[in-house]
Amino acid sequence: MTTSDPIADMLARVRNALLVKHTTVSMPSSKMKVAIAKILKDEGYVDNYRVVNDGKFDSLVIGLKYVGDAKLQRAVITDLKRVSKPGRRIYTSVNEIPWVRSGMGIAVLSTPKGVLTGQQARRLNVGGEVLCYVW
Repeated sequence: MTTSDPIADMLARVRNALLVKHTTVSMPSSKMKVAIAKILKDEGYVDNYRVVNDGKFDSLVIGLKYVGDAKLQRAVITDLKRVSKPGRRIYTSVNEIPWVRSGMGIAVLSTPKGVLTGQQARRLNVGGEVLCYVW
């Protein structure tokens, strides 16, 4: 099944898996999704990710991260929000890159230097399309 917004589909799958406390979530793979998963791993929001080839298509499997005791486990990711959508693209300059939850979350941007967090984009002095917020 094709979707008009694969990144929103990815975020919805992760959000739904977190709500029911799954340890992994699987989805169709793409370069953009793998780049977002790499950022989530580097920032400590997920345990790991891997691309699995099942013969026809590649699948992206993300290992979700939880903290606390077995009974009181809560997800590291509180929420994910899609910002730029196919119907309305949101671009930002380096001076206007948003702070998510006063620095407690991250903004994921698609820039000319690749998919970066807001902090990395500020450091490299590039702006771009704001893909999503994670906190």
